[in-house]
Amino acid sequence: MTTKSSKESPGLLDRALRLFADVRAGEGATALILMAGIFLLMVSYYVIKTVREPWILTTGDPDAAAELKTYAAAVQAAVLIPATLGYSWLSRNVGTKKLVVGLLVFFTICIELFYFGAKAEVSFLGFVFFVWVGIFSLSVIAQFWSFANDVYDRERGERLFPIVTVGMTAGPVVGSKLGAILFDWDLPFWDVLQVSAALLVLHLLVYLWLFRRPDVDLSAGDEDEHEQKGALAAAAEGFKLIFAKPYIRLIALLLILLNLVNTTGEYILSTYVVEMANDAVASGEANDAGAFIGAFYGDFFFWVNLCGVLIQALVASRIVKYAGIGGLLFALPVVVLANYSLVAFGVAFTTFRWMKTGENAVDYSLMNNAKAQLWLPTTREEKYAAKQTTDTFFVRLGDMVSAGVVYAGTTFFEFGVRHFAMFNVAIILVWLGVAWLLTRSYKKLEGEARSDTEPA
Repeated sequence: MTTKSSKESPGLLDRALRLFADVRAGEGATALILMAGIFLLMVSYYVIKTVREPWILTTGDPDAAAELKTYAAAVQAAVLIPATLGYSWLSRNVGTKKLVVGLLVFFTICIELFYFGAKAEVSFLGFVFFVWVGIFSLSVIAQFWSFANDVYDRERGERLFPIVTVGMTAGPVVGSKLGAILFDWDLPFWDVLQVSAALLVLHLLVYLWLFRRPDVDLSAGDEDEHEQKGALAAAAEGFKLIFAKPYIRLIALLLILLNLVNTTGEYILSTYVVEMANDAVASGEANDAGAFIGAFYGDFFFWVNLCGVLIQALVASRIVKYAGIGGLLFALPVVVLANYSLVAFGVAFTTFRWMKTGENAVDYSLMNNAKAQLWLPTTREEKYAAKQTTDTFFVRLGDMVSAGVVYAGTTFFEFGVRHFAMFNVAIILVWLGVAWLLTRSYKKLEGEARSDTEPA
C-alpha cells in the first residue's frame, strides 16, 4: 500500500497533472509510471491480437477457417475456467513480486516458443495460440489492476486511477495501428510476435521500477491473511450466490446472450475477411493471405478502439445522466439489431464492416459501463464472488453456445451468412426483453437501497 505522502510542496509534475486529477505532493511520478505500464501492456496485447486473427484464419482448411476460429473460442472458454481458478489460487499463495515477475516471464517464454513453432510450421499452432491469447489477456490485465489496487488505497485510487486509465484506453489504439503497419510491411506474423515480446519485457521493467519506488509499499498486501478457501470452493460460492438471486441470474443470462451474438457476429466478419483475402491473393493485389488478414484486423481494431474512446469520453456520461441504466443496457442491442437485420437482407460487406466497428465500439464503451454499474446495488460478497463467476463462466458459456450454433449451422443446415444473421436477430429480441427486466430490477433495488439509507 502506498505510504502517506509528506507535507512537501507539490512538484512541477504534480501540478501539471492536476489538470486531469486531484494529484497531491509526490504522487504524480508513480501515477505516470503505472499509466506507462498499462499502456505498454495494452499495446503488446493488441499487437498479439493482430497476429491471432491471421494465424487462426490461415490454419487448416481455408474453406473452414472462420468455423475453426469459432471452435477455438469455445475451447478457449473451456480452458479459461480452470485457468482463472488456478490464477486465483496463485494470487492467494504467492507474494506479489514473485507472482508479477513469474507470470510475465512465463508468458514471454510462451511467445518465444510460439515464434520458433511458427517458423517450424507446426500444424494447428495457430489454434493453440488463439486459446493461449485468452488466458494471457485475462491473467496479465487482471494482474495489473490487482497490483494497482495494492499500490493505492481506496481514497488515492479514486483520485489517481483516471490518470492510469489513460494508458488503458490509449494502448489499444496504438497497438492495433502498430499491428496494421507491421503487417502492411509484409512481415511474417512470427516476426510481429517479437515486437509484442519486446513490449512485454518493457512492461516487466516498469514493474521492477515500481518495486523500487519509495512510495510503493507492497508488504501489507503480502502479509494480509486470506481466508483459505480452495479454488473449487470459491467457484461453488459464486454459483450459489448467482442462483440465489433473480437479479444476478438476469445479469448472467444477459452476458450469455451478449457473447452469443458477438461471437456469432465475429464468425460472420471472419467469413467475409477470409473471402476477401483469398480473392486479393488470387487477383495479385496481395502476396500473402495472412498478411492481408493481419493488416485488415489491425485497421479494424484501431477504428473500434478509437470510436470506443470517443463514445466513452463524449457520450457515456450523458447517457447515464439523462437515460440512466436503461440507456446503457439498450444501446448495444439496438445497434446490433439494426446491424444483423441489414446483413439478413444482404447488405454489402463494406457497410457491415463499419457497422461491426460501431457494434464493438459500443460494446467496449457503453456496455462495459453497464456491466460495471449493474453490480452497484449488490452486496460486497456478490460483487466479488458472483461477479467473478459471471465474468468467467457465463461470459464464456456464450462463446461455447455460439460454437455449437456455427457447427450445427454449417454441418446440418448449410447456413450462410444471412442465416446466421437471422439467428442473431432472434437472439437479440430475447436480449431486449432481458434488458427490460434488468432495468426494472435495478431501479427496484436502487429504490430499496435509497429507502434503507434515508433517516426515519
